[in-house]
Amino acid sequence: MTNRICHIEIDERGLARPTPEIEQERKVAIYDLLEENSFALPADRSPAPGPYRLGLAIRDGRLVFSIDTEALEKVGEFHLSLGPFRQVVKDYFQICESYFEAVKRLPPSQIEAIDMARRGIHNEGARVLQERLEGKAAVDGDTARRLFTLICVLHWG
Repeated sequence: MTNRICHIEIDERGLARPTPEIEQERKVAIYDLLEENSFALPADRSPAPGPYRLGLAIRDGRLVFSIDTEALEKVGEFHLSLGPFRQVVKDYFQICESYFEAVKRLPPSQIEAIDMARRGIHNEGARVLQERLEGKAAVDGDTARRLFTLICVLHWG
């Protein structure tokens, strides 16, 4: 399948060292993303078909997507404002913190309620990302969720 990401790289320059929980979230998101994803560039934006190598970074206060072919040919780059993500990322970090604490000390029923809220915020972040990518790249819901997790990791710095 050509409409997919085959490799992902996070530019960690300037990022704070992540907590073990954040690092685990990142590893899982990258693994899941590479296992199954849908990522397509509009025909008028891509001189070469995928699969694609994706680089994610924050530069000058903007989220940067760098896209190369599997053979390392530069396909494109686009920058997204971080503004639309700020509140949902903040909410997501707060609920994740509550979730990680709950796992240590609360009964399963309460953990489940917090996890449902966490998934709801995660879905909202994925929706915002899909809106921001409109006209630049098409991603399905699961791919957007995993990319949103990686955006949160970038925000951690």
